[in-house]
Amino acid sequence: MNQTIQQLTVYALPLLFGITLHEAAHGFAARYFGDNTAYMMGRVSLNPARHIDPFGTILIPGLLLALGSPFLIGYAKPVPVNFGALRNPRRDMVWVALAGPASNFVQAFAYGLAFMLLRSFGVHEAFFLDVATAGIQVNLLLFVFNLFPIPPLDGGRVLQGLLPVRQAIALSRVEPYGFFIVMALVLSGIANSIWLIPLMGLSQTLLGLLLSPFRMLL
Repeated sequence: MNQTIQQLTVYALPLLFGITLHEAAHGFAARYFGDNTAYMMGRVSLNPARHIDPFGTILIPGLLLALGSPFLIGYAKPVPVNFGALRNPRRDMVWVALAGPASNFVQAFAYGLAFMLLRSFGVHEAFFLDVATAGIQVNLLLFVFNLFPIPPLDGGRVLQGLLPVRQAIALSRVEPYGFFIVMALVLSGIANSIWLIPLMGLSQTLLGLLLSPFRMLL
């Protein structure tokens, strides 16, 4: 029980801010490309309260952590985007969708840099080092998970923007059932073996390469 509470404490902040910045990035990108819907609804915000979904942000991650799941997955209230208001809807949809995962990769980089700075300055407090490590893991997982090519996940939006119109419309029909399909694939282990584990490995390698110059300096 104490170990579970300690894990919740370590993972809570990285997960909360990872999801918050992810959704805010979608709203910021949508506004940049011409859609003010999220901005007018107050969703282009760094205030976590504006993005928290009780089920997806609190219940699901807490349950997965309590069950000892190897992956911690969660989501926030989706940022509303009127794709028709974008200057070039099909092209800009791709950039708006990519903004969220990109923000998670940037956060993973920041946590990795923070970890190296803590170590270089002789900080050995386990809590801070654990939070930095959790920040890397959580944000890389959010990055990889959200790129899964099934709508309403961001990867599905990207694929819709890249496919020919007829195929994109066919893919959009999956959206009402998309999250349940993805969760079934995750719980069955199929998504882990064909997507999460391979892409997590690639993401960690890429992050390591980007951090290597700082590692040499520090």
